[in-house]
Amino acid sequence: MPIDWDKFEKNLDQIIDKAGKKTDDKLASRISSITRMTDEEIKELFPKPGDIEKLVKLLRTVKSAEDRNNKINELVENAEEFGGIVLTLLEKFV
Repeated sequence: MPIDWDKFEKNLDQIIDKAGKKTDDKLASRISSITRMTDEEIKELFPKPGDIEKLVKLLRTVKSAEDRNNKINELVENAEEFGGIVLTLLEKFV
């Protein structure tokens, strides 16, 4: 029996989308547990799948046990990646 590649690709895309949503939901829940934001606020602010992952990386840097200078260096090294996330957060709070 030959494989229907069109059907396979469609199902694969649906599975990937569903897995991405579950991951985003779980990350939003974790983030809301360490911030003052709710799951819904996080999902609203960061609707793109990669944005929540960037937020997690940013929060990990900020909450790390590293000294202030190391944190600043990490933020500077990843400024391009964190830029949109920081802007979104500042717009929310200012």
